[in-house]
Amino acid sequence: MTETNKPDVDVMDRQLVITRVFDAPRDLVWKAWTEPDRLALWWGPKGFKLMVAGLDLRPGGVFHYGMRTANGQEMWGKFVYVEVVAPERIVLISSFSDAAGNITRHPMSAAWPLEVMNTLTLTEHDGKTTLILRGGPHNATAEERKTFEDAKTNVQMGFKGTFDQLDEYLASAR
Repeated sequence: MTETNKPDVDVMDRQLVITRVFDAPRDLVWKAWTEPDRLALWWGPKGFKLMVAGLDLRPGGVFHYGMRTANGQEMWGKFVYVEVVAPERIVLISSFSDAAGNITRHPMSAAWPLEVMNTLTLTEHDGKTTLILRGGPHNATAEERKTFEDAKTNVQMGFKGTFDQLDEYLASAR
């Protein structure tokens, strides 16, 4: 491959990677990610109420949800499942959406990627589950990829809060 044909940055380098160990068996962590009643108890930013519009856990299926703030503002999102291998792996494309499930722009960033491909893997060792989440822009423009790259630290902080809520849920569900 000539120098001009090489990608400017390796795709793996652009991915957000978050690893978290939960003191819970993999089957319980899987259920927390795949059952709507459980997802509603922890998914999203702290202080938001999750509204599950639907969850169809299969390739091509959709998890469509809304989040409501204490003052009544709503934001919608959806996952389109690409691969589901229970209880170890989920590949999905996440997007912001409207209440009808149509893909929309991020409510606070016009340059945020319309689609983000995420791979969630779960492995268990001695009753604890290691979750690895890898994500990156999908079908994105150069501007969207840069916006994603520039926001990685903030996204990691957001997932830390969400995963703290998952940790609390798992502790109460054991």
